[in-house]
Amino acid sequence: MKKIQLFLLLLTSAICLNAQNRQEIKMYKTFGGARFEMDSLVLSPKQVLQILNTEPLAFEKFKKAKANYNAAGVLGFAGGVLIGLPLGTMIGGGNPEWGLAVGGGVLILGSLSLTRVFRSHAFEAIELYNGKTARLKPQFQFYGTGARLVMRF
Repeated sequence: MKKIQLFLLLLTSAICLNAQNRQEIKMYKTFGGARFEMDSLVLSPKQVLQILNTEPLAFEKFKKAKANYNAAGVLGFAGGVLIGLPLGTMIGGGNPEWGLAVGGGVLILGSLSLTRVFRSHAFEAIELYNGKTARLKPQFQFYGTGARLVMRF
């Protein structure tokens, strides 16, 4: 009997120590994307991707998020350049091409939507890594005799 109690005590302490060794990543949503922190240390998306390498599902989810982050950066930069060219021409006294500015605005809107997708995927990956689920995920289930709404955490 004492061997079983000793085994359970060792197993419980090992689980607690393992949970304490892995530090939690926190994500804060910002206007331009997201900010990641681990023990008050600010992490870049590339560093978060390296940390999430130990958790395969979270790694794949964050890899999709990082692809959206990179595409949003490229679109945002290109949109800014296309808006800046006609403005610079106008300030210089020339005849600006406002079509470029409209195209740049469209690219910036596209980058904002990709940023939103990035934050969504990144939040899900961080939740998987931390072992938490903070979102309610309603599901509709239809049966032959009726339907019901199920709220899952």
